[in-house]
Amino acid sequence: MLVLPKGVRHMPGYLSHAAQKEIVEAIRNVVRAAPLYTPAMPKSGKEMSVRMTNCGSLGWVTDKERGYRYQSTHPVNGEPWPPIPDLLLSLWREVSGYPHPPEACLVNFYSEMARMGLHQDRDEADLQAPVVSISLGDACLFRVGQTFRDGPTVSFRLESGDVVVLGGAGRLCFHGVDRIYPATSVLLPKGGRINLTLRRVTSPS
Repeated sequence: MLVLPKGVRHMPGYLSHAAQKEIVEAIRNVVRAAPLYTPAMPKSGKEMSVRMTNCGSLGWVTDKERGYRYQSTHPVNGEPWPPIPDLLLSLWREVSGYPHPPEACLVNFYSEMARMGLHQDRDEADLQAPVVSISLGDACLFRVGQTFRDGPTVSFRLESGDVVVLGGAGRLCFHGVDRIYPATSVLLPKGGRINLTLRRVTSPS
């Protein structure tokens, strides 16, 4: 039996196939307004293996010069991020248990060779709000650990339509994606995986 760290919830198959298709179409509209780009690591400038974009009043970005941060505009075209689709706002209300809306939705696209190393989502001022993660497309091997880097980890497979919530004691758990399982979903015609993470960035006044 898989035992997850306290505060980490996995909801397998939460989204129906029809709901997944609706969200993918909404994200296509987001990408038309805010194209995917390849972010770079702070200091080293090494490109990440995922491509990303955002929607919402704020978006998470990273580059060599200024590092990890949130900003209101796309780092390549300088345009404001498009709004978070209503479908995703509804999902946040259903699963977050948090009274205020998200301000950012980070969109990560994983090709079959992409990975994401263990990391914490800690660039937000409001750590009382959870991070809500949605998987679409090809399955992946997801790994989650403790709130300190060298703690024990558990790995499990995320399928298209799964939702993971990191909240409460699990809000700062290290987590990452070790591999993509190609051709395990027909949701995206050209394959790959989309991961959406809904986040509250600022503390409510």
